[in-house]
Amino acid sequence: MPLAVAAPPSPPDTSSEFTPLLRDVKGQGLLDRRSGWYVRTIAGNALALAAVVTGVALIGGSWWVLALAPVLAVLGARTAFIGHDAGHSQITTNRSVSRVIGLVHGNLLLGMSYSWWNQKHNRHHANPNHIDKDPDVAADVLVFTSGQAAARTGFRGWLTRHQAWLFFPLTLLEGLALKVSGFQDLRRQSGRERLVEGALLVTHVVGYVTLLLTLMPLGHALAFAALHQALFGLHLGMAFAPNHKGMEMPDPDGDKWGHLRRQVLTSRNIKGGALTDWFLGGLNYQIEHHLFPSMPRPHLRLAQPLVKAHCRKVGIPFTETGLIDSYRQALRHMYEVGEPLRADI
Repeated sequence: MPLAVAAPPSPPDTSSEFTPLLRDVKGQGLLDRRSGWYVRTIAGNALALAAVVTGVALIGGSWWVLALAPVLAVLGARTAFIGHDAGHSQITTNRSVSRVIGLVHGNLLLGMSYSWWNQKHNRHHANPNHIDKDPDVAADVLVFTSGQAAARTGFRGWLTRHQAWLFFPLTLLEGLALKVSGFQDLRRQSGRERLVEGALLVTHVVGYVTLLLTLMPLGHALAFAALHQALFGLHLGMAFAPNHKGMEMPDPDGDKWGHLRRQVLTSRNIKGGALTDWFLGGLNYQIEHHLFPSMPRPHLRLAQPLVKAHCRKVGIPFTETGLIDSYRQALRHMYEVGEPLRADI
């Protein structure tokens, strides 16, 4: 598998490739909001969270309370998916309402900065897998191209050599990393935004710690928090890893792709039924989501046949695979990126 793929030749007017598909999608009402669906989803998630907190209060004195930590981690991922949809205006076109939903589900309930995530995620959507423009493939703990790997030495070099094996263990820290990034981003923010975001982040931390220490002994609380945060990070990592890792990476010096090619060629869909849709929060329809970021989640599966047919018509590969195979492809890509460093040992 190539580590960085140059853009294939595009037709003279790449914008015309996307226009017919957009027209068909609009014509079928797939960009219309699904307010009722989201009201039910948000209410159901809130009730489930309340039920778990009630359960913690009832059995907090027993080690059996740890059985609720995985449940809370899964519900945390549901909460993150709602915040994600709010950031893309999938729930409502009212930006103020979307921000309130995002702040509640991100900052208050999860301790993740909605503003930080939104600006980062929008940059990713604009240029997926672009090494100079997509923050999700910037060299950090992990690297995604041979050029990034070549500059790694010392401990970072060791991480790169073993990153395919370390990927899922590292996701156990992702829940905490997201919280730290949110607090760090407050320096970028200013005025009322910083005040609101910061107050909600602090409220989450204080509320979370107070809740655990009030409802269970210290040892139980530490074990619960460690298990909860680790599984929350793992769940998010499992949801986001299949989407782009190991897919084509546009050559920064090559011809610019049009919207259709830029989004389809860098994204991977995950096959499956209702359980896959639920577990991945609709992100298994990554191609449709990237082509139409504001499309409500329940419409993504309905748009898939249209997108598939259109890609076939214009000759663009549509990548779709099973969940396990998607992890295999992503990990293989990370393994191959680290190969030169292993060869130098």
